[in-house]
Amino acid sequence: MSGPGSAVQWISSFIKAFAAADVSNKLGGPFGDEPAWDEPLVGFASGDDQIFEVFKEAVGPVHWTPEEIFRLTFPSSIAEAADLSVISWVLPQTTLTKKDNSKNRSTPSERWVRSRTFGEQFNEALKKQVETTLADAGYEAVSPALSPLWMRFDKVTGDYVSTWSERHVAHSSGLGTFGLCDGLITPAGKAVRLGSTVVRLRLDPTPRSYKTWHEYCPFLENGKCGACIQRCPAGAISGRGHDKKKCAAYCRPFLTDFIKENFGFDGVGCGLCQTGVPCESGIPDKSLFE
Repeated sequence: MSGPGSAVQWISSFIKAFAAADVSNKLGGPFGDEPAWDEPLVGFASGDDQIFEVFKEAVGPVHWTPEEIFRLTFPSSIAEAADLSVISWVLPQTTLTKKDNSKNRSTPSERWVRSRTFGEQFNEALKKQVETTLADAGYEAVSPALSPLWMRFDKVTGDYVSTWSERHVAHSSGLGTFGLCDGLITPAGKAVRLGSTVVRLRLDPTPRSYKTWHEYCPFLENGKCGACIQRCPAGAISGRGHDKKKCAAYCRPFLTDFIKENFGFDGVGCGLCQTGVPCESGIPDKSLFE
C-alpha cells in the first residue's frame, strides 16, 4: 500500500472478496448455499472525527470513541485519535429475502430469520477476518461489538443503549441516515445488517453526502411516507419514532417462540419495518412524496 487511498481500496476489496467466498455467508436449511447477503458496501471515518463526541449525546455517554475502545483493547500501544480509522460495512439483504419478508404482515419469513440468525454469524466471522487481515499486515485492529467489554443495555439509565452502535458508526462513515423506525437508510436501502472495525491506520474518510441525521427519510424530513408505521405488527412505530421496549417485547418471546415452532431452530428477527417500504432497497425518491 502506498497511501491512505490505496489502503481504502485494499480493505474494501478483501471485505467484498470474503463475503463472496466464505462458506458461512449462506442461509442453510431448505435454502442451502443461497447467500445470506449481497455484496457489502464499505465506508470509512477518521478516528478524530468530532461526530464521535456527538454520539455521547445522541446515543449516550457510554458510547465509545474509536480512541477509547482502542486504548481499552491495546493499553500498551501509544496511539492518538488521528492515528485511528473506522471501517464500517453494510450487508444488504438479498432480493429473495426482501421479497419473502415484504409479503408478511405479523411474522417474519424464514429467509429473513435465517439471514438475521446465521447471517449474523457470518457478520461476526467477517469482523474477525478484518481484524486478522489487518493484524497480519501489521495494523492493530479491534471490532468493538465483539469486545468482551461491549454492552447492549445501560443499567444506569434503564434505556436501550450500547457502548458501540453499528448504525451510528455507519452514519459517521458516509453510509446512510436514520429512518423513523431507527433503521439506517443506506444506498442499498434499510434492509441491511452492519459491522465495523477500528484500526490503527490513517485512511481516507468517506464523505458524508448528507447534512442531517434523517435526510433520507421522507417522514422525518417533511412528514411524508410513514410506511413503516403500518408495517410494524407490534405498534412500536409512530410519528414520534420507535419504541424500542415495545419492539423488544414483541420479538421476545412471541417471535422467538414462533420461529422455534415454525422453522425448527432457535433464531431471532422480524424486519417487517425494513421491507415492503419505499426505503427497502435504496434511498427513497423524495419527488414521490411531494
